[in-house]
Amino acid sequence: MQTALVLVHDAEPSRGHRLVGTLRPALEAQGLDVVVGTTVGHSPLLTDLPDPGLLRTLVVMGSGAAAYDDTVPWLAAELAYLRRAVDAGTPVLGVCFGGQALSRVLGGAVSAAPAGEHGFLTVETADSALVPAGPWFEYHGDRFTVPPGGVEVARTSRAVQAFALGPHLGVQFHPEIDPGAFSAWEETWELTGPPPPEAAALVPRLRAQIAARRETSAAACARLVAAFLARADGLSGDRAA
Repeated sequence: MQTALVLVHDAEPSRGHRLVGTLRPALEAQGLDVVVGTTVGHSPLLTDLPDPGLLRTLVVMGSGAAAYDDTVPWLAAELAYLRRAVDAGTPVLGVCFGGQALSRVLGGAVSAAPAGEHGFLTVETADSALVPAGPWFEYHGDRFTVPPGGVEVARTSRAVQAFALGPHLGVQFHPEIDPGAFSAWEETWELTGPPPPEAAALVPRLRAQIAARRETSAAACARLVAAFLARADGLSGDRAA
């Protein structure tokens, strides 16, 4: 069975596994063995990361850290691992921070956004088969640019929401969101401090919306993962031909 490695940014295993959210069943539905790892430090999660060339796909999840902040102690190692995956041709799916890190590795730029995006938002899409218009769940204050050679797939008025380059896909939204993933976020905020006031004020409403949209969100995530992997397979077949 082929492996999907999902990198989370929390060393605590209960939160780490919950952070994967609906991506786990979506990847498993594609016949993949899902392994959860981390680069943030000592953890019961996988920290001795495998050769990325042996993976079917690498998924990099969100983080409270900024992908442009080189003082983050684990960031350089994670960016180097991402670069190895890209160089090996392993399809990378970057989610929020992960999309920002992927953009940076591919030559794009990451910066603080003039205003954050929080909640279920409909996005404009240039490729509805890959990234439907949504709504998708947003919770971010940074943004990425489309890296050189990439294609903008989706956006809102405030930020690029998805780009594709080769077999790789970076998204700014959170396709994995479900009540378990959001509860892991809330536990993290209890340890590190609450999100900005404008975002913290929305949390009770967002929690209720996530629960109400659980099945719809899971189905959307499954479609996104299936399309991402099918697209990567198609590009691989084109290169082989």
